[in-house]
Amino acid sequence: MEKFIVKGGSRLHGKTNVSGAKNVALKALVAACLTDEEVIIRNVPLISDVTVMVAIIKELGGEVTIDDHEMRVKVGGFKKSKISLDQASHIRTSSMFLAPLLIRTGKAIIPNPGGCRIGARPIDRTIEGLIQMGAKIDYQSEDGYFHAEARGLNGVDYHFEKNTHTGTETLIIAAVLAKGKTTLVNAAVEPEIDELIDLLNSMGAKIKRVAERRIEIDGVASLHGATVAIHPDRNEIVTFAVAAYVTKGDITVTGAEKESLSAFLSQLDQVGAKYELLEDAIRFYADGGLKATSVTTEPHPGFMTDWQAPWAVLMTQALGESMIHETVFSNRFGYVSELRKMGAKIKFFSPEVKDLKDTYNFDPDENENMPHAIVITGPTGLHDAVVTISDLRAGASLVLAALAGNGETVIHGVNLIDRGYEAFAERLRSLGAHIERVND
Repeated sequence: MEKFIVKGGSRLHGKTNVSGAKNVALKALVAACLTDEEVIIRNVPLISDVTVMVAIIKELGGEVTIDDHEMRVKVGGFKKSKISLDQASHIRTSSMFLAPLLIRTGKAIIPNPGGCRIGARPIDRTIEGLIQMGAKIDYQSEDGYFHAEARGLNGVDYHFEKNTHTGTETLIIAAVLAKGKTTLVNAAVEPEIDELIDLLNSMGAKIKRVAERRIEIDGVASLHGATVAIHPDRNEIVTFAVAAYVTKGDITVTGAEKESLSAFLSQLDQVGAKYELLEDAIRFYADGGLKATSVTTEPHPGFMTDWQAPWAVLMTQALGESMIHETVFSNRFGYVSELRKMGAKIKFFSPEVKDLKDTYNFDPDENENMPHAIVITGPTGLHDAVVTISDLRAGASLVLAALAGNGETVIHGVNLIDRGYEAFAERLRSLGAHIERVND
């Protein structure tokens, strides 16, 4: 384990290039396992989550070569149908290998997936969809594995009860080589999903989003190789934007696209944060004070749950009381206690809602006593502390708070940041930050 030592108070300025989207790269690696031909994936972020997915593919018998940020994936055939618990415990996307394994081997043995503990993310919706497509799946609590078998998958009409990003993508991947037509109703609408659809179509799939939350897939006999370039990571853009504001700096993120950031940019307009849309870039710069605001996280096109932790740091510097209501995940406020150590004024509260089932994308009964909203009072001068990271986005947010604060902050558990940010400390240093990574 390693830690960051961050000395705050420096104004960040300059340019940084945005990495390819983590949430596309991981799914593209799974999609590449559907064919025995080579799939080339460009602009892949070199992060630990990608490393784990590559290790799983190799463990299953595939070949992956890496040249800078380009990966070539070729899975001539699977040599095994079981994913090790050690690999799967690190990343939730490991569950998606259910689809290519069932399609190409008729069998899959997958551990209950891991990843950041940000609340209940039931795999049940995915399992139910695969069962309707003809798979036999049994979870054995004795070994913690899902044991699945299928003699081919069949197209179905499937309705998602709740929005599920990974569930939608897994069933799309399963349906492209299934017999007949699959219709997914109440399918997720994140732009990363449409990127996956474009990749699969370039491999010979027949997928159409016929309505906002309705996707139709006509199964085909086989897929072929293709080349794809991953689009920018919108979560990374938001992180560097907040870094500019909280350090009273000026950062231009090259390669940034505004189309997937509309909800974030709209909130920036409300609080009075300044930005400039450039050709193939967005400039974020501090100019004057910020106003308090209220946000509620929602599935796309709403304000992303991944943005709420860095937004909380930003709101510590805004005048007045700001509110964040989390409706996507049940346990996404693990960073609050750590921000309080740094001087942030944050209180939990339980907002009044008319219908719990309609409001929350999770089952609120699982955490009846856990508030799902916070109030942040600002502006507040943050200061040095010793803090610990609870999840990926929380980790990046604690770094932002440390950069904004006075003194020297020690941040433990930085390996979690490696899951989604390539060379995070190095890139911040290039912008003027005083941050070092040392053995814990």
